[in-house]
Amino acid sequence: METRQSSPNSLQTHFVDIPEVLPEEEEEEEAEEGKTIMTDKVKRGLNKQPNRSVRDVRRTHRNFSRQVSLETGFSVLNRESKAKEERKTLPRSGRSFGGFDSANQIGAEARKGDFSIFKTKSTLSKQNSLLPTRKEKEVESQKIEGSGRLDESVDTSVPAGRYFAALRGPELDQVKDYEDILLPKDEKWPFLLRFPIGCFGICLGLSSQAVLWRALATSPAVKFLHIPPFINLAVWLLAVAVLISVSVTYILKCIFYFEAVKREYFHPVRVNFFFAPWVVCMFLAIGAPPTLAPETLHPAIWCVFMGPYFFLELKIYGQWLSGGKRRLCKVANPSSHLSVVGNFVGAILASKVGWKEAGKFLWAVGFAHYLVVFVTLYQRLPTSEALPKELHPVYSMFIAAPSAASIAWQTIYNEFDGLSRTCFYIALFLYISLVVRINFFTGFRFSVAWWSYTFPMTTASVATIKYAEHVPSPISKVLALSLSFMSSTMVCILFVSTLLHAFVWHTLFPNDLAIAITKRRLVKEKKPFKKAYDLRRWTKQALTKHNSPNKDFDGENEGY
Repeated sequence: METRQSSPNSLQTHFVDIPEVLPEEEEEEEAEEGKTIMTDKVKRGLNKQPNRSVRDVRRTHRNFSRQVSLETGFSVLNRESKAKEERKTLPRSGRSFGGFDSANQIGAEARKGDFSIFKTKSTLSKQNSLLPTRKEKEVESQKIEGSGRLDESVDTSVPAGRYFAALRGPELDQVKDYEDILLPKDEKWPFLLRFPIGCFGICLGLSSQAVLWRALATSPAVKFLHIPPFINLAVWLLAVAVLISVSVTYILKCIFYFEAVKREYFHPVRVNFFFAPWVVCMFLAIGAPPTLAPETLHPAIWCVFMGPYFFLELKIYGQWLSGGKRRLCKVANPSSHLSVVGNFVGAILASKVGWKEAGKFLWAVGFAHYLVVFVTLYQRLPTSEALPKELHPVYSMFIAAPSAASIAWQTIYNEFDGLSRTCFYIALFLYISLVVRINFFTGFRFSVAWWSYTFPMTTASVATIKYAEHVPSPISKVLALSLSFMSSTMVCILFVSTLLHAFVWHTLFPNDLAIAITKRRLVKEKKPFKKAYDLRRWTKQALTKHNSPNKDFDGENEGY
Protein backbone atom coordinates (compact mmCIF):
# COMPACT_ATOMS: atom_id res chain seq x y z
CA MET A 1 0.00 0.00 0.00
CA GLU A 2 1.14 3.49 -0.76
CA THR A 3 0.13 6.61 1.11
CA ARG A 4 0.54 10.15 -0.09
CA GLN A 5 -0.38 13.62 1.07
CA SER A 6 -2.26 16.23 -0.89
CA SER A 7 -0.82 19.56 -1.84
CA PRO A 8 -0.27 22.11 0.91
CA ASN A 9 -2.98 24.35 -0.53
CA SER A 10 -5.62 21.69 -0.03
CA LEU A 11 -6.88 20.06 3.16
CA GLN A 12 -4.53 17.65 4.92
CA THR A 13 -6.28 14.41 4.04
CA HIS A 14 -4.69 11.03 3.56
CA PHE A 15 -5.69 8.88 0.58
CA VAL A 16 -5.23 5.15 0.22
CA ASP A 17 -4.99 3.30 -3.09
CA ILE A 18 -7.03 0.12 -2.77
CA PRO A 19 -6.92 -2.24 -5.76
CA GLU A 20 -10.05 -4.00 -6.93
CA VAL A 21 -10.42 -7.47 -5.42
CA LEU A 22 -12.66 -10.08 -6.91
CA PRO A 23 -14.91 -12.08 -4.59
CA GLU A 24 -13.21 -15.40 -5.37
CA GLU A 25 -9.78 -13.92 -4.73
CA GLU A 26 -11.03 -12.44 -1.44
CA GLU A 27 -12.17 -15.85 -0.25
CA GLU A 28 -8.85 -17.47 -1.22
CA GLU A 29 -6.82 -14.74 0.46
CA GLU A 30 -8.93 -14.89 3.60
CA ALA A 31 -8.52 -18.69 3.70
CA GLU A 32 -4.76 -18.38 3.32
CA GLU A 33 -4.65 -15.70 6.00
CA GLY A 34 -6.69 -17.96 8.28
CA LYS A 35 -4.23 -20.81 7.81
CA THR A 36 -1.23 -18.59 8.54
CA ILE A 37 -2.96 -17.17 11.62
CA MET A 38 -3.66 -20.64 12.96
CA THR A 39 -0.02 -21.68 12.46
CA ASP A 40 1.13 -18.46 14.14
CA LYS A 41 -1.16 -19.15 17.09
CA VAL A 42 0.30 -22.62 17.46
CA LYS A 43 3.85 -21.34 17.26
CA ARG A 44 3.61 -18.11 19.26
CA GLY A 45 0.81 -19.03 21.66
CA LEU A 46 -2.85 -18.15 22.01
CA ASN A 47 -2.20 -15.01 24.05
CA LYS A 48 -0.65 -13.25 21.04
CA GLN A 49 -3.06 -11.75 18.51
CA PRO A 50 -2.09 -11.47 14.82
CA ASN A 51 -1.78 -8.19 12.95
CA ARG A 52 -5.22 -7.64 11.43
CA SER A 53 -4.79 -4.09 10.12
CA VAL A 54 -4.44 -5.11 6.48
CA ARG A 55 -7.44 -7.44 6.61
CA ASP A 56 -9.57 -4.82 8.40
CA VAL A 57 -8.84 -2.26 5.69
CA ARG A 58 -9.73 -4.78 3.00
CA ARG A 59 -12.98 -5.74 4.70
CA THR A 60 -13.95 -2.13 5.29
CA HIS A 61 -13.24 -0.98 1.76
CA ARG A 62 -13.82 -4.16 -0.26
CA ASN A 63 -16.47 -2.42 -2.41
CA PHE A 64 -14.12 0.31 -3.57
CA SER A 65 -11.97 0.14 -6.69
CA ARG A 66 -10.96 3.79 -6.70
CA GLN A 67 -9.02 6.20 -4.48
CA VAL A 68 -11.14 7.38 -1.56
CA SER A 69 -10.56 9.65 1.35
CA LEU A 70 -10.24 7.93 4.71
CA GLU A 71 -11.87 10.91 6.45
CA THR A 72 -14.93 10.82 4.10
CA GLY A 73 -15.25 7.06 3.71
CA PHE A 74 -18.31 6.81 5.89
CA SER A 75 -20.15 9.47 3.89
CA VAL A 76 -19.39 7.62 0.67
CA LEU A 77 -20.66 4.39 2.19
CA ASN A 78 -23.87 6.14 3.21
CA ARG A 79 -24.32 7.49 -0.32
CA GLU A 80 -23.98 4.05 -1.84
CA SER A 81 -26.42 2.51 0.62
CA LYS A 82 -28.96 5.23 -0.20
CA ALA A 83 -28.42 4.66 -3.90
CA LYS A 84 -29.14 0.95 -3.46
CA GLU A 85 -32.33 1.72 -1.60
CA GLU A 86 -33.42 4.12 -4.32
CA ARG A 87 -32.88 1.45 -6.95
CA LYS A 88 -35.35 -0.78 -5.12
CA THR A 89 -38.16 1.77 -5.30
CA LEU A 90 -40.84 1.49 -7.96
CA PRO A 91 -40.00 3.53 -11.09
CA ARG A 92 -42.59 6.11 -12.17
CA SER A 93 -42.25 5.83 -15.91
CA GLY A 94 -45.94 5.79 -16.82
CA ARG A 95 -45.99 2.01 -16.99
CA SER A 96 -48.53 -0.12 -15.22
CA PHE A 97 -48.19 -2.12 -12.03
CA GLY A 98 -49.53 -5.26 -13.71
CA GLY A 99 -51.75 -6.21 -10.80
CA PHE A 100 -50.24 -4.16 -7.94
CA ASP A 101 -47.02 -6.08 -7.43
CA SER A 102 -46.72 -8.71 -10.14
CA ALA A 103 -43.81 -6.98 -11.82
CA ASN A 104 -41.71 -6.41 -8.71
CA GLN A 105 -42.13 -9.52 -6.61
CA ILE A 106 -39.24 -10.75 -4.50
CA GLY A 107 -38.48 -14.44 -4.41
CA ALA A 108 -41.11 -15.22 -7.07
CA GLU A 109 -41.33 -14.96 -10.79
CA ALA A 110 -43.22 -11.96 -12.19
CA ARG A 111 -46.61 -13.13 -13.37
CA LYS A 112 -48.66 -11.62 -16.12
CA GLY A 113 -51.32 -9.02 -15.37
CA ASP A 114 -53.49 -9.96 -12.41
CA PHE A 115 -56.94 -9.16 -13.86
CA SER A 116 -58.69 -10.74 -10.88
CA ILE A 117 -58.59 -7.44 -8.99
CA PHE A 118 -61.52 -6.29 -11.16
CA LYS A 119 -63.53 -9.49 -10.90
CA THR A 120 -66.76 -9.84 -8.95
CA LYS A 121 -66.34 -10.24 -5.20
CA SER A 122 -68.10 -13.59 -5.21
CA THR A 123 -65.15 -15.10 -7.06
CA LEU A 124 -62.50 -13.81 -4.67
CA SER A 125 -62.29 -17.15 -2.87
CA LYS A 126 -61.13 -18.75 -6.10
CA GLN A 127 -58.56 -16.01 -6.62
CA ASN A 128 -56.75 -16.34 -3.31
CA SER A 129 -54.44 -19.00 -4.75
CA LEU A 130 -53.41 -16.60 -7.50
CA LEU A 131 -52.66 -13.67 -5.22
CA PRO A 132 -49.18 -13.24 -3.70
CA THR A 133 -48.52 -14.41 -0.16
CA ARG A 134 -48.67 -12.15 2.87
CA LYS A 135 -44.89 -12.13 3.22
CA GLU A 136 -44.46 -11.00 -0.38
CA LYS A 137 -47.01 -8.23 0.18
CA GLU A 138 -45.19 -7.04 3.29
CA VAL A 139 -41.88 -7.00 1.46
CA GLU A 140 -43.43 -5.10 -1.42
CA SER A 141 -45.06 -2.57 0.90
CA GLN A 142 -41.67 -1.92 2.48
CA LYS A 143 -40.09 -1.80 -0.93
CA ILE A 144 -42.26 1.01 -2.30
CA GLU A 145 -42.58 2.91 0.99
CA GLY A 146 -39.99 5.51 0.05
CA SER A 147 -41.60 6.69 -3.18
CA GLY A 148 -45.30 6.44 -2.35
CA ARG A 149 -47.57 3.76 -0.97
CA LEU A 150 -49.82 1.72 -3.23
CA ASP A 151 -52.86 2.25 -1.04
CA GLU A 152 -55.38 0.94 -3.52
CA SER A 153 -58.67 -0.73 -2.76
CA VAL A 154 -60.46 -1.39 -6.00
CA ASP A 155 -63.92 -1.57 -4.50
CA THR A 156 -63.80 2.00 -3.19
CA SER A 157 -64.84 4.98 -5.26
CA VAL A 158 -62.25 7.01 -7.13
CA PRO A 159 -62.67 10.78 -6.67
CA ALA A 160 -64.25 12.48 -9.66
CA GLY A 161 -61.44 15.02 -9.89
CA ARG A 162 -58.94 12.17 -10.15
CA TYR A 163 -60.40 11.14 -13.51
CA PHE A 164 -59.98 14.65 -14.88
CA ALA A 165 -56.41 14.80 -13.55
CA ALA A 166 -55.29 11.39 -14.84
CA LEU A 167 -57.17 11.04 -18.14
CA ARG A 168 -57.51 12.83 -21.43
CA GLY A 169 -59.25 12.26 -24.76
CA PRO A 170 -62.72 12.88 -26.20
CA GLU A 171 -64.36 10.69 -23.55
CA LEU A 172 -61.64 10.80 -20.86
CA ASP A 173 -60.50 7.37 -22.00
CA GLN A 174 -56.73 7.90 -22.42
CA VAL A 175 -54.22 7.89 -19.57
CA LYS A 176 -51.70 10.70 -19.39
CA ASP A 177 -48.06 9.77 -19.90
CA TYR A 178 -46.90 10.40 -16.33
CA GLU A 179 -49.67 8.28 -14.75
CA ASP A 180 -49.42 4.67 -13.56
CA ILE A 181 -52.28 2.18 -13.87
CA LEU A 182 -53.18 -1.05 -12.11
CA LEU A 183 -53.06 -3.30 -15.20
CA PRO A 184 -50.34 -3.84 -17.83
CA LYS A 185 -50.44 -1.63 -20.89
CA ASP A 186 -48.37 -3.94 -23.09
CA GLU A 187 -50.67 -6.95 -22.64
CA LYS A 188 -54.08 -7.52 -24.23
CA TRP A 189 -56.80 -7.61 -21.60
CA PRO A 190 -59.81 -9.97 -21.57
CA PHE A 191 -62.57 -8.95 -23.96
CA LEU A 192 -65.16 -8.22 -21.26
CA LEU A 193 -62.71 -5.96 -19.45
CA ARG A 194 -62.13 -4.04 -22.70
CA PHE A 195 -65.84 -3.69 -23.47
CA PRO A 196 -66.96 -0.18 -22.34
CA ILE A 197 -70.45 1.01 -21.57
CA GLY A 198 -69.97 3.60 -24.30
CA CYS A 199 -70.95 0.86 -26.76
CA PHE A 200 -74.55 1.77 -25.98
CA GLY A 201 -73.84 4.89 -28.04
CA ILE A 202 -74.08 2.64 -31.13
CA CYS A 203 -77.58 1.68 -30.02
CA LEU A 204 -78.45 5.35 -29.48
CA GLY A 205 -77.42 6.25 -33.02
CA LEU A 206 -79.30 3.37 -34.68
CA SER A 207 -82.48 3.64 -32.59
CA SER A 208 -82.75 7.37 -33.21
CA GLN A 209 -82.33 6.65 -36.92
CA ALA A 210 -85.35 4.34 -36.71
CA VAL A 211 -87.36 7.28 -35.33
CA LEU A 212 -86.07 9.52 -38.12
CA TRP A 213 -86.95 7.14 -40.94
CA ARG A 214 -90.41 6.57 -39.47
CA ALA A 215 -90.94 10.34 -39.49
CA LEU A 216 -89.67 10.59 -43.08
CA ALA A 217 -92.02 7.81 -44.18
CA THR A 218 -95.14 9.15 -42.42
CA SER A 219 -94.73 12.94 -42.28
CA PRO A 220 -96.83 14.96 -44.76
CA ALA A 221 -94.06 17.59 -44.99
CA VAL A 222 -91.78 15.20 -46.95
CA LYS A 223 -94.48 13.09 -48.55
CA PHE A 224 -93.26 14.09 -52.02
CA LEU A 225 -90.14 11.93 -51.47
CA HIS A 226 -92.23 8.72 -51.35
CA ILE A 227 -89.90 7.06 -48.85
CA PRO A 228 -90.93 3.39 -48.36
CA PRO A 229 -91.56 2.18 -44.78
CA PHE A 230 -89.25 -0.77 -45.46
CA ILE A 231 -86.23 1.40 -44.55
CA ASN A 232 -87.72 2.13 -41.15
CA LEU A 233 -88.31 -1.60 -40.59
CA ALA A 234 -84.75 -2.56 -41.60
CA VAL A 235 -83.13 0.09 -39.41
CA TRP A 236 -85.38 -0.83 -36.48
CA LEU A 237 -84.51 -4.53 -36.72
CA LEU A 238 -80.81 -3.70 -36.97
CA ALA A 239 -81.07 -1.47 -33.88
CA VAL A 240 -82.85 -4.21 -31.93
CA ALA A 241 -80.19 -6.78 -32.87
CA VAL A 242 -77.36 -4.46 -31.86
CA LEU A 243 -79.09 -3.58 -28.58
CA ILE A 244 -79.52 -7.26 -27.68
CA SER A 245 -75.90 -8.12 -28.45
CA VAL A 246 -74.50 -5.12 -26.56
CA SER A 247 -76.80 -5.70 -23.58
CA VAL A 248 -75.94 -9.40 -23.29
CA THR A 249 -72.21 -8.62 -23.48
CA TYR A 250 -72.41 -5.94 -20.82
CA ILE A 251 -74.52 -8.16 -18.56
CA LEU A 252 -71.72 -10.74 -18.76
CA LYS A 253 -69.27 -8.01 -17.81
CA CYS A 254 -71.44 -7.19 -14.78
CA ILE A 255 -71.39 -10.85 -13.77
CA PHE A 256 -67.66 -11.50 -14.13
CA TYR A 257 -66.05 -8.03 -13.75
CA PHE A 258 -68.40 -6.09 -11.53
CA GLU A 259 -65.55 -4.10 -9.98
CA ALA A 260 -64.74 -2.71 -13.44
CA VAL A 261 -68.41 -1.79 -13.89
CA LYS A 262 -68.27 0.12 -10.61
CA ARG A 263 -65.24 2.01 -11.88
CA GLU A 264 -67.22 3.02 -14.96
CA TYR A 265 -70.08 4.17 -12.74
CA PHE A 266 -67.70 6.46 -10.84
CA HIS A 267 -66.33 7.86 -14.12
CA PRO A 268 -67.72 11.41 -14.60
CA VAL A 269 -68.42 10.85 -18.32
CA ARG A 270 -69.38 7.17 -18.47
CA VAL A 271 -71.86 7.38 -15.61
CA ASN A 272 -74.18 9.20 -18.01
CA PHE A 273 -74.15 6.22 -20.40
CA PHE A 274 -75.90 4.12 -17.76
CA PHE A 275 -79.01 6.04 -18.85
CA ALA A 276 -78.45 5.04 -22.49
CA PRO A 277 -79.99 1.51 -22.50
CA TRP A 278 -83.33 2.81 -21.27
CA VAL A 279 -83.29 5.75 -23.67
CA VAL A 280 -82.60 3.31 -26.51
CA CYS A 281 -85.55 1.13 -25.49
CA MET A 282 -87.83 4.17 -25.48
CA PHE A 283 -86.50 5.25 -28.88
CA LEU A 284 -87.28 1.79 -30.26
CA ALA A 285 -90.80 1.91 -28.82
CA ILE A 286 -91.39 5.33 -30.40
CA GLY A 287 -89.85 4.42 -33.77
CA ALA A 288 -91.41 0.97 -34.09
CA PRO A 289 -92.79 0.34 -37.63
CA PRO A 290 -96.59 0.70 -37.93
CA THR A 291 -96.80 -2.88 -39.22
CA LEU A 292 -95.35 -4.24 -35.95
CA ALA A 293 -96.76 -1.89 -33.31
CA PRO A 294 -100.22 -0.36 -32.82
CA GLU A 295 -100.75 3.38 -32.83
CA THR A 296 -101.34 3.47 -29.05
CA LEU A 297 -98.85 1.46 -27.00
CA HIS A 298 -99.58 -0.32 -23.72
CA PRO A 299 -98.70 1.72 -20.57
CA ALA A 300 -96.68 -1.22 -19.21
CA ILE A 301 -94.04 -0.51 -21.85
CA TRP A 302 -93.56 2.98 -20.47
CA CYS A 303 -93.37 1.69 -16.88
CA VAL A 304 -90.76 -0.96 -17.72
CA PHE A 305 -88.47 1.43 -19.60
CA MET A 306 -88.96 4.60 -17.56
CA GLY A 307 -88.84 3.00 -14.11
CA PRO A 308 -85.09 2.17 -13.98
CA TYR A 309 -84.27 5.47 -15.65
CA PHE A 310 -86.22 7.40 -13.02
CA PHE A 311 -84.54 5.67 -10.05
CA LEU A 312 -81.09 6.22 -11.54
CA GLU A 313 -82.07 9.82 -12.16
CA LEU A 314 -82.94 10.28 -8.50
CA LYS A 315 -79.49 9.01 -7.55
CA ILE A 316 -77.57 11.28 -9.93
CA TYR A 317 -79.69 14.37 -9.38
CA GLY A 318 -79.38 13.82 -5.63
CA GLN A 319 -75.60 13.96 -5.94
CA TRP A 320 -75.86 17.17 -7.94
CA LEU A 321 -78.19 18.73 -5.39
CA SER A 322 -76.65 17.61 -2.10
CA GLY A 323 -73.13 18.65 -3.04
CA GLY A 324 -69.99 16.77 -2.13
CA LYS A 325 -67.24 15.56 -4.42
CA ARG A 326 -69.71 14.71 -7.20
CA ARG A 327 -71.68 17.93 -7.26
CA LEU A 328 -72.62 19.25 -10.66
CA CYS A 329 -69.96 21.96 -10.89
CA LYS A 330 -67.31 19.26 -10.35
CA VAL A 331 -68.52 16.56 -12.75
CA ALA A 332 -70.44 18.58 -15.35
CA ASN A 333 -69.49 17.75 -18.93
CA PRO A 334 -71.47 17.71 -22.19
CA SER A 335 -72.30 14.02 -21.70
CA SER A 336 -74.39 15.06 -18.70
CA HIS A 337 -77.15 15.90 -21.20
CA LEU A 338 -77.79 12.16 -21.51
CA SER A 339 -79.26 12.20 -18.01
CA VAL A 340 -81.64 14.96 -19.13
CA VAL A 341 -82.66 13.83 -22.62
CA GLY A 342 -84.32 10.71 -21.25
CA ASN A 343 -86.95 12.85 -19.51
CA PHE A 344 -88.08 14.32 -22.82
CA VAL A 345 -87.99 10.93 -24.58
CA GLY A 346 -90.00 9.48 -21.69
CA ALA A 347 -92.50 12.34 -22.06
CA ILE A 348 -92.93 11.49 -25.75
CA LEU A 349 -93.49 7.81 -24.91
CA ALA A 350 -95.93 8.74 -22.11
CA SER A 351 -98.05 10.69 -24.58
CA LYS A 352 -97.90 7.70 -26.95
CA VAL A 353 -99.38 5.42 -24.28
CA GLY A 354 -102.02 8.01 -23.37
CA TRP A 355 -100.58 9.26 -20.06
CA LYS A 356 -100.42 12.98 -20.78
CA GLU A 357 -99.94 14.09 -17.17
CA ALA A 358 -96.96 11.81 -16.68
CA GLY A 359 -95.49 13.27 -19.86
CA LYS A 360 -95.96 16.83 -18.56
CA PHE A 361 -94.29 15.88 -15.27
CA LEU A 362 -91.24 14.42 -17.00
CA TRP A 363 -91.03 17.39 -19.36
CA ALA A 364 -90.97 19.81 -16.43
CA VAL A 365 -88.27 17.82 -14.58
CA GLY A 366 -86.15 17.52 -17.70
CA PHE A 367 -86.45 21.18 -18.67
CA ALA A 368 -85.53 22.39 -15.16
CA HIS A 369 -82.38 20.26 -15.05
CA TYR A 370 -81.52 21.10 -18.64
CA LEU A 371 -81.37 24.78 -17.70
CA VAL A 372 -79.07 23.97 -14.76
CA VAL A 373 -76.74 21.81 -16.87
CA PHE A 374 -76.76 24.31 -19.72
CA VAL A 375 -75.81 27.24 -17.49
CA THR A 376 -73.16 25.20 -15.65
CA LEU A 377 -71.50 24.16 -18.90
CA TYR A 378 -71.92 27.53 -20.56
CA GLN A 379 -70.33 29.40 -17.66
CA ARG A 380 -67.59 27.31 -16.11
CA LEU A 381 -67.20 28.17 -12.42
CA PRO A 382 -63.73 28.90 -11.00
CA THR A 383 -64.16 26.05 -8.49
CA SER A 384 -65.04 23.44 -11.13
CA GLU A 385 -62.64 21.09 -12.89
CA ALA A 386 -61.11 22.41 -16.10
CA LEU A 387 -62.67 20.89 -19.19
CA PRO A 388 -59.97 19.28 -21.35
CA LYS A 389 -59.55 20.45 -24.91
CA GLU A 390 -60.19 16.92 -26.18
CA LEU A 391 -63.75 17.05 -24.83
CA HIS A 392 -64.80 19.54 -27.52
CA PRO A 393 -66.51 16.97 -29.80
CA VAL A 394 -69.04 16.09 -27.13
CA TYR A 395 -70.39 19.62 -27.35
CA SER A 396 -72.82 18.17 -29.89
CA MET A 397 -74.74 16.92 -26.85
CA PHE A 398 -75.96 20.49 -26.42
CA ILE A 399 -78.27 19.95 -29.40
CA ALA A 400 -80.05 16.85 -28.11
CA ALA A 401 -81.92 18.23 -25.09
CA PRO A 402 -83.68 21.27 -26.68
CA SER A 403 -84.54 19.25 -29.80
CA ALA A 404 -86.11 16.48 -27.71
CA ALA A 405 -87.90 19.08 -25.57
CA SER A 406 -89.42 20.62 -28.71
CA ILE A 407 -90.66 17.24 -29.98
CA ALA A 408 -92.02 16.27 -26.54
CA TRP A 409 -94.00 19.51 -26.15
CA GLN A 410 -95.49 19.11 -29.63
CA THR A 411 -96.41 15.47 -28.93
CA ILE A 412 -98.08 16.24 -25.60
CA TYR A 413 -100.12 19.25 -26.75
CA ASN A 414 -100.45 18.30 -30.44
CA GLU A 415 -99.34 21.77 -31.42
CA PHE A 416 -96.01 23.29 -32.38
CA ASP A 417 -96.65 26.47 -30.37
CA GLY A 418 -94.38 29.19 -29.05
CA LEU A 419 -92.58 27.15 -26.38
CA SER A 420 -91.95 24.27 -28.75
CA ARG A 421 -90.59 26.66 -31.36
CA THR A 422 -88.42 28.38 -28.76
CA CYS A 423 -86.74 25.06 -27.88
CA PHE A 424 -86.34 24.28 -31.58
CA TYR A 425 -84.71 27.65 -32.29
CA ILE A 426 -82.27 27.14 -29.42
CA ALA A 427 -81.30 23.74 -30.82
CA LEU A 428 -80.97 25.17 -34.34
CA PHE A 429 -78.69 27.97 -33.17
CA LEU A 430 -76.46 25.56 -31.23
CA TYR A 431 -76.34 23.27 -34.27
CA ILE A 432 -75.16 26.10 -36.52
CA SER A 433 -72.63 27.35 -33.95
CA LEU A 434 -71.06 23.89 -33.80
CA VAL A 435 -71.07 23.28 -37.56
CA VAL A 436 -69.05 26.43 -38.23
CA ARG A 437 -66.41 25.30 -35.70
CA ILE A 438 -64.99 22.42 -37.70
CA ASN A 439 -61.78 22.39 -35.64
CA PHE A 440 -63.79 21.08 -32.69
CA PHE A 441 -64.24 17.77 -34.50
CA THR A 442 -60.83 17.22 -36.08
CA GLY A 443 -57.62 15.60 -34.88
CA PHE A 444 -59.13 12.75 -32.86
CA ARG A 445 -58.88 9.02 -33.42
CA PHE A 446 -61.98 6.92 -34.04
CA SER A 447 -63.61 5.26 -31.06
CA VAL A 448 -66.96 3.78 -30.14
CA ALA A 449 -67.80 6.99 -28.30
CA TRP A 450 -68.24 8.82 -31.60
CA TRP A 451 -71.60 7.07 -31.99
CA SER A 452 -73.03 9.13 -29.16
CA TYR A 453 -72.60 12.25 -31.30
CA THR A 454 -75.02 11.02 -33.96
CA PHE A 455 -78.24 10.90 -31.98
CA PRO A 456 -78.23 14.69 -31.22
CA MET A 457 -78.03 15.31 -34.98
CA THR A 458 -80.87 12.83 -35.58
CA THR A 459 -83.02 14.37 -32.85
CA ALA A 460 -82.53 17.82 -34.39
CA SER A 461 -83.54 16.40 -37.78
CA VAL A 462 -86.79 14.96 -36.36
CA ALA A 463 -87.55 18.31 -34.69
CA THR A 464 -87.00 20.06 -38.01
CA ILE A 465 -89.45 17.69 -39.73
CA LYS A 466 -92.06 18.48 -37.06
CA TYR A 467 -91.41 22.18 -37.58
CA ALA A 468 -91.84 21.79 -41.35
CA GLU A 469 -95.22 20.11 -40.77
CA HIS A 470 -96.59 23.11 -38.84
CA VAL A 471 -94.70 25.80 -40.73
CA PRO A 472 -94.76 24.55 -44.33
CA SER A 473 -92.38 26.48 -46.53
CA PRO A 474 -89.57 25.67 -48.98
CA ILE A 475 -86.99 26.81 -46.44
CA SER A 476 -88.27 24.54 -43.65
CA LYS A 477 -88.51 21.54 -45.99
CA VAL A 478 -85.01 22.06 -47.40
CA LEU A 479 -83.69 22.44 -43.86
CA ALA A 480 -85.39 19.21 -42.78
CA LEU A 481 -84.01 17.27 -45.73
CA SER A 482 -80.51 18.69 -45.26
CA LEU A 483 -80.28 17.82 -41.59
CA SER A 484 -81.75 14.37 -42.20
CA PHE A 485 -79.22 13.69 -44.96
CA MET A 486 -76.33 14.84 -42.75
CA SER A 487 -77.35 12.64 -39.82
CA SER A 488 -77.96 9.55 -41.97
CA THR A 489 -74.66 10.04 -43.77
CA MET A 490 -72.81 10.32 -40.48
CA VAL A 491 -74.43 7.13 -39.20
CA CYS A 492 -73.49 5.24 -42.37
CA ILE A 493 -69.87 6.41 -42.15
CA LEU A 494 -69.61 5.39 -38.51
CA PHE A 495 -71.27 2.04 -39.19
CA VAL A 496 -68.76 1.19 -41.92
CA SER A 497 -65.86 2.40 -39.76
CA THR A 498 -67.06 0.29 -36.85
CA LEU A 499 -67.23 -2.85 -39.02
CA LEU A 500 -63.73 -2.21 -40.37
CA HIS A 501 -62.22 -1.65 -36.93
CA ALA A 502 -64.03 -4.66 -35.48
CA PHE A 503 -63.57 -7.37 -38.13
CA VAL A 504 -60.74 -6.18 -40.39
CA TRP A 505 -58.29 -4.21 -38.26
CA HIS A 506 -59.33 -5.67 -34.86
CA THR A 507 -58.82 -2.31 -33.15
CA LEU A 508 -62.36 -1.51 -32.05
CA PHE A 509 -61.82 -2.46 -28.41
CA PRO A 510 -58.35 -1.50 -27.15
CA ASN A 511 -57.39 -1.82 -23.51
CA ASP A 512 -59.76 0.27 -21.43
CA LEU A 513 -57.08 2.17 -19.53
CA ALA A 514 -59.55 4.60 -17.97
CA ILE A 515 -60.89 2.08 -15.46
CA ALA A 516 -57.41 1.06 -14.26
CA ILE A 517 -56.15 4.36 -12.90
CA THR A 518 -54.93 4.53 -9.33
CA LYS A 519 -56.98 6.18 -6.63
CA ARG A 520 -54.30 8.80 -6.09
CA ARG A 521 -51.20 9.79 -8.00
CA LEU A 522 -48.21 7.83 -6.71
CA VAL A 523 -45.48 10.18 -7.94
CA LYS A 524 -43.78 12.11 -5.21
CA GLU A 525 -44.70 15.76 -5.48
CA LYS A 526 -41.81 18.18 -5.96
CA LYS A 527 -41.28 20.69 -3.22
CA PRO A 528 -41.87 24.28 -4.29
CA PHE A 529 -38.88 26.52 -4.88
CA LYS A 530 -37.83 28.28 -1.72
CA LYS A 531 -37.79 31.99 -2.30
CA ALA A 532 -35.33 34.39 -0.77
CA TYR A 533 -37.66 35.84 1.85
CA ASP A 534 -38.66 32.31 2.90
CA LEU A 535 -35.01 31.42 3.42
CA ARG A 536 -34.52 34.50 5.60
CA ARG A 537 -37.60 33.69 7.67
CA TRP A 538 -36.59 30.04 8.12
CA THR A 539 -33.06 31.12 9.06
CA LYS A 540 -34.40 33.44 11.74
CA GLN A 541 -36.64 30.71 13.12
CA ALA A 542 -33.73 28.27 13.20
CA LEU A 543 -31.53 30.80 15.02
CA THR A 544 -34.19 31.56 17.60
CA LYS A 545 -34.72 27.85 18.23
CA HIS A 546 -30.96 27.36 18.55
CA ASN A 547 -30.51 30.28 20.92
CA SER A 548 -33.49 29.54 23.15
CA PRO A 549 -31.79 26.62 25.00
CA ASN A 550 -28.71 28.76 25.56
CA LYS A 551 -30.83 31.54 27.05
CA ASP A 552 -32.49 29.08 29.39
CA PHE A 553 -29.11 27.76 30.43
CA ASP A 554 -27.79 31.31 31.06
CA GLY A 555 -30.86 32.10 33.11
CA GLU A 556 -30.25 29.07 35.28
CA ASN A 557 -26.65 30.15 35.81
CA GLU A 558 -27.78 33.62 36.75
CA GLY A 559 -30.11 32.11 39.29
CA TYR A 560 -27.21 30.38 40.95
